[in-house]
Amino acid sequence: MTGGKASIADWYKDKSVFITGGSGFMGKVMVEKLLYSCSGIKYLYLLLRNKRGKTPQQRIQDMWKLPMFERLRKSQPDAIKKIIPLAGDVNTDGLGLKANDVDLLINNANIVFHMAATLKLEAKLNDAIEQNTTGTARVIDVCKKIKNLKAFIHFSTAFCSADLDVFEEKVYSNKDNPRDVINISKWLTPDTLDIATPSIIAPHPNTYTYSKRLAETLVADELDNMPVCIVRPSIVIPSMEEPVPGWVDSLNGPIGLLVGAGKGVIRSMHVNGENRGQFIPVDFAINASIIIAQLIGTAEHKSSIPPAERLAVTLRLYLFRA
Repeated sequence: MTGGKASIADWYKDKSVFITGGSGFMGKVMVEKLLYSCSGIKYLYLLLRNKRGKTPQQRIQDMWKLPMFERLRKSQPDAIKKIIPLAGDVNTDGLGLKANDVDLLINNANIVFHMAATLKLEAKLNDAIEQNTTGTARVIDVCKKIKNLKAFIHFSTAFCSADLDVFEEKVYSNKDNPRDVINISKWLTPDTLDIATPSIIAPHPNTYTYSKRLAETLVADELDNMPVCIVRPSIVIPSMEEPVPGWVDSLNGPIGLLVGAGKGVIRSMHVNGENRGQFIPVDFAINASIIIAQLIGTAEHKSSIPPAERLAVTLRLYLFRA
């Protein structure tokens, strides 16, 4: 292990991490990488809900059996004991956490990776706002109480500003106040909201990018109160190397197209040959995010960079032509 890697692993030693969305594609890779490469980490607190009749603890047991955890099972067979499930979800006030679990986070968590989100591009506006925007507000409200918070990393998307020709690493102002939109999505009836959606989200192409743009504003507004940073991956694709080459367990993005083409269901696509797809392997995105948290949480680094310049980081690679 090189000096750089050692310093990152050393920084995570004896610290505890709170992760939302830890059961998702990127979340599982985050969990595996933190435990494998930062073996001195104290605990990983995962926000999980009951799903398909299984408790959060049962879901962790199932996740642990996946092939992607094989190297961790071999090198650190007891690492699963560091994964602490917290029953709750981002769709419930207070994240649905029990009082003792809130106290656990307040007194023990040091780093937060907020990854929970709906990735459905055409989700109903109230659903996208509830999960991506209101959910972020709820996570912030809980994490602001953490006594020794070193870094709050919010996962956004490189496509949250589709109205801009040139997208820089900064947070852009919104035409809408996120909390006003949250209230409107609750006040209007579903049918009325469906009718109003195109005019509300314009010029965004879908509710996903719109709700994520609003969430960025909520995080940016906490810059003076919390050590925050927004990470913007582009389209996340299977791993390049870690935890195993080619690992993926999702049909989101281009993977669904590849599967459809492989099965012969999709035989042609209408594309612009001059455009380039913006992709990043999941392990690249996760490794970068772990490093970003360490940089944000390191006092000497933080003091050398103006707050606005460390607020947003875009992660993208131009790998393939359409």
